[in-house]
Amino acid sequence: MAEADLTSGAETRARARIEAALDERRRSFLRMVSHELRTPLNSILGFSEILTAELYGPLGQPQYKEYAAIIHASGQKLLKLVNQVLEIARLEGNTIEFDAAPESLEAALDDVLLALQPDLAARGVEVAVCGRGELPAVTADGRGLRSVLRELIHNAVVFSPEGGEVTVSAQPHNGFVDIVIQDHGEGVDPDELARLMAPFEQGENALTRKAEGAGLGLPIADLTCLAMGGRLKLTSAPGQGLTATARLPAAR
Repeated sequence: MAEADLTSGAETRARARIEAALDERRRSFLRMVSHELRTPLNSILGFSEILTAELYGPLGQPQYKEYAAIIHASGQKLLKLVNQVLEIARLEGNTIEFDAAPESLEAALDDVLLALQPDLAARGVEVAVCGRGELPAVTADGRGLRSVLRELIHNAVVFSPEGGEVTVSAQPHNGFVDIVIQDHGEGVDPDELARLMAPFEQGENALTRKAEGAGLGLPIADLTCLAMGGRLKLTSAPGQGLTATARLPAAR
C-alpha cells in the first residue's frame, strides 16, 4: 500500500512538472509571437502616419497620401486582429493572471466609451447608460472588466442601425452584478447564439455580412467573464436586437 502511494505521488509530481513546462512553453511562444508580429506592425503604422501627415514635406502626387492612409488603416485592422487572436490564445491556455479587486463600473464605462468614440461617430450610434452615478461596483480585474465592456459595446454598436442607440444598465443580483448591453439591430435566431460564442464565428453569412472582423469579440468577453468568476449570457430573436448580460461578482 505504501509503495502504491509513493508511486502515485511520484506520478502526480511528474505530471505537475510536465504541465508546468508546457505552460511555460505556451507563455514563451505567446511572448515571441506577440513581439514578432507587433514590432513590424508598429513600424508600418508609425511610418504610414509620417507619410500621411507629410511630416518631412509633400509627397507629390495626391494618390501617395491616400495610399499611405490606406496602409495605416489596414495596419490598424491587422494589429487589432493580432491582439484578439493572442488574447484568445492566452485565455484558452489560462496564461493570463487576473487580479480581482473592487472596480468602479462608472470609471470603466467612461474609459471604454472614450476609446470607442471613433466607432460611435462613424455609425452615428448613441450609447445610453441607465442609472449614471448610481451604478454598482464589481469585483474584477480592471483590464479584464474594460475588455469585456469594450467587446460587448463594440459588438452592439456594429450591429445597431446607423443613428441607433445602445443601452447599458447594471443591477445587483444575489451577490453578483448583471451588466446588460442591448442593441436594437436585426437580432439573430436563438439557435445561433451558442455558435456566436465560438471563436471566428460571425452573426451573418460570410458572403453577405455587413460588419468586418474575425468574430472574436464575444468569445473574448465570454472567456474573460469566466476567468473573473462570472459568466456571459446572450439573448436575441429576429427583429429584436441582441442583449448581452455579463454577470460579475459584486464588490464586497
